[in-house]
Amino acid sequence: MMMQSDSRIFVAGHRGLVGSSLVRGLQRKGFTNLLTQTRAQLDLSDREAVAKYFEETKPEYVFLAAAKVGGILANDTLPADFIRDNLDIQNSVIEASYQVGVKRLLFLGSSCIYPKACPQPIREEYLLTGPLEQTNRAYALAKIAGIEMCWAYNRQYGTKYLAAMPSNLYGPGDNFDLQSSHVLPALIRKAHAAKKSGSEFVVWGSGKPQRELLYSDDLADACLYLMSSEDALFDTLLKSDEPPLINIGAGSDVTIRELADLVAKVVGFEGAMIFDASKPDGTPKKLMDSTRMRGLGWAPKVGLEDGIRSVYEMVKNELD
Repeated sequence: MMMQSDSRIFVAGHRGLVGSSLVRGLQRKGFTNLLTQTRAQLDLSDREAVAKYFEETKPEYVFLAAAKVGGILANDTLPADFIRDNLDIQNSVIEASYQVGVKRLLFLGSSCIYPKACPQPIREEYLLTGPLEQTNRAYALAKIAGIEMCWAYNRQYGTKYLAAMPSNLYGPGDNFDLQSSHVLPALIRKAHAAKKSGSEFVVWGSGKPQRELLYSDDLADACLYLMSSEDALFDTLLKSDEPPLINIGAGSDVTIRELADLVAKVVGFEGAMIFDASKPDGTPKKLMDSTRMRGLGWAPKVGLEDGIRSVYEMVKNELD
């Protein structure tokens, strides 16, 4: 059941940060039969439309990277949108995959599925062992439901659906809208704007929370590693007595203050940096334990400063 170069591979969310990295990675490795649909072509929250598309195209492998995502502000102010839209997408794609006999499915989630006060580093078995971070609870619960759905289908129908939980991601194609972006693109945009205007670089929160950041192309490489693996290896991750869950992280974290300093260095900002403690910090620390993934023979390649520099070089003209 390994993916072949001509296997029919559907990448849900191919224009997003993760999905676009997956498409680039698949193309680099010589996969030629990629199935992609824009939202205008196929609304993944429409169960009937997704079922029809899958029946027509018969994908063999599915990367479920489509999701409604955003930072603290978006999650905190639009919780109904986040839980409704993500549940609809997951339900549609997972059920359609089962109906047409997809050989393997990889469901992409987020480290926010784990409890707010989780022991560090975060192991897969810590899922559902404590309360979630309130600001992104709706999104986290949707993703937990996706993991549970993969597990339930595996147990009831014998499917091979795996859930991968990456740490905080950044990379080409990231969202730089300050109303909905994650921490790193927001910092890049703010630092760039402050440099251009000669103003202060304002960072949300105290600067004390710690974040683990993974370059999106490294995540894509890990996903392809999993989906291209031999059955014997892949099946070790699908135990019937525990969720089919694997963490994918960089292996180390930095404080928001350290991250802001690094962004300022890359952007060339030399002015005053202000931390706005009236804004929320979010989860204090989210360092993933990726021992299981590393044990399969995979490791990330892109260092944090190099990754930030690469992204900034791609977007700095657009930010103007």
